[in-house]
Amino acid sequence: MEHFKTLSTYLDYLEVPRPEHPMLSVFNSKGDGYLPCPKESSPPITNDCYSISLKKFVKGDLNYGRTKYDFTNGALIFIAPRQILQWDSSVVFERKGFSINFHEDFLKGTDLAQQIKKYGFFSYSVNEALHLSPKEEKQIELIVENIEIEYHNNQDEFSKEIIISQLSTLFKYANRFYERQFLNRKEISNDLLEQFNQQLTEYFESGHLQEKGIPCIEHIANKMLVSQRYLSDTLKKETGKTTTEHLQLYLIDEAKNILLEPHKSVSEVAYELGFEYPQYFSRLFKKKEGISPSEYQQKYSMN
Repeated sequence: MEHFKTLSTYLDYLEVPRPEHPMLSVFNSKGDGYLPCPKESSPPITNDCYSISLKKFVKGDLNYGRTKYDFTNGALIFIAPRQILQWDSSVVFERKGFSINFHEDFLKGTDLAQQIKKYGFFSYSVNEALHLSPKEEKQIELIVENIEIEYHNNQDEFSKEIIISQLSTLFKYANRFYERQFLNRKEISNDLLEQFNQQLTEYFESGHLQEKGIPCIEHIANKMLVSQRYLSDTLKKETGKTTTEHLQLYLIDEAKNILLEPHKSVSEVAYELGFEYPQYFSRLFKKKEGISPSEYQQKYSMN
């Protein structure tokens, strides 16, 4: 798989103009302009850059699970360094919007270098893009215009600081708008929880627990056609619990049934549920239930 270490080599590969700054590029189609048109298709590639783009789809369906998204309004897409990118000519974008690309080293020595790691949307898939209302789109575009002004100005000692500040503001708005999107898509959120529980049930009933151990959240998310981070963030917003917490609750519920089977030791139950170490199972059970597995057996087997 080809990997691009610099912003210039990455943009050369895309067949778009080279950046005015070695670590930052800004393309904006404000007014009657158009975004440069990148190459129509690419095999899987990676690079060391962050990318934020606002685009609208002309044709081509992007699905979220079994749900097709409405791309009438703009979709704000975030891509982090070393994420695998691949596209073909089946999906066509309007050439209106904006695209900001910057090398990860552009943030070195700034507070944003640490803050950006906390934004889950950089780990979302393209089909989990942020869908903006016209009002939200306008707010983001105003921030991008400020970034573009500094980008095209003669660079001075304040330029980078101003651009970093504007990027930080953009990410804070994006975080707010994602919160709104989670709340507005409760039907999809509920469907996600049902799919997640169904995947767990199938995994448990297949006998994979004894063979492969506790299921990997990433594997489950892949089977659901969503990213691990988006799944966890959506369930957290909808239910107050992350995917890991939902998995743990499922394991505890299964454990309660098995613990009450005759002649079952705590260690046997732990191994049956895929735990490598019985001590970890006992700690988790006590944390969730307030009593140890052996105390649970004693308390309820007598009833």
